[in-house]
Amino acid sequence: MLVAARSRPSPPAAAATGITRPRTQVAIFLLAYLLYSAARWLTVGDLHTAQSHADWIMGLERHLGVASEASVQGAMQGTWMLWVLNHMYLAAQLVVVPGALVFLYRRSRPIYQRLRNTILATWLISIPVYAAFPVAPPRLADMGVVDTITTQTGFAMDSKLTTSFYNELAAVPSLHVGFAVAVGIAVAAAVRHPLAKAVALLWGPAVGLAVVATGNHFVFDIAAGVAASGAGYALGLLALRATERPARAPATLRPSFAGA
Repeated sequence: MLVAARSRPSPPAAAATGITRPRTQVAIFLLAYLLYSAARWLTVGDLHTAQSHADWIMGLERHLGVASEASVQGAMQGTWMLWVLNHMYLAAQLVVVPGALVFLYRRSRPIYQRLRNTILATWLISIPVYAAFPVAPPRLADMGVVDTITTQTGFAMDSKLTTSFYNELAAVPSLHVGFAVAVGIAVAAAVRHPLAKAVALLWGPAVGLAVVATGNHFVFDIAAGVAASGAGYALGLLALRATERPARAPATLRPSFAGA
């Protein structure tokens, strides 16, 4: 008798999901990061303006009762925890983000794809914010907070060589925290063990503590970073759905004969 059967997706439709070979993924990410870094460097603002914005943020935080940057750093001074947080700050973007992407590429392609798109979209969202609203980090805001990474790790955050590769005044939003939260949620969704899930979900709050204790971000910056990543996730999801829609060919009927 004649029965209806759905046709299998064609190879081009499968390729339209955006998951290509590892080398292509790496090349895309490196190119995107270079463009993002160049744009962030080109949007370097004036230090005086950035300090004025930092003053405004401090005033807002005092009004809300969340101005805790100096007290957090003071509580951590002289402890082993500050050493850990200094190195956590350095590793968060340079090691953990790419490491999580590699892990998820191997573990779960759909989760990898959502995290990848979130990061790319968040970079795109953040660049105009850096240009329009430069902010000096607490360590440059004359508020009694010091640069613990430079003084305790040997990695000079304020050297001419280092600052030629990044914008010191791009403190809002804090993508250190925004990406840490996104990575934590993505990894937690990909692993099964409850302890592994708990550790993954704690990564975002841990990096939040690190950016404050090291003098690199205000509490305001953390909230802005999480909001930026949330917007990046939404934008990335829209882009994903837009690319998947043409790939989903309508179901077709084809004859199949089976003996009665």
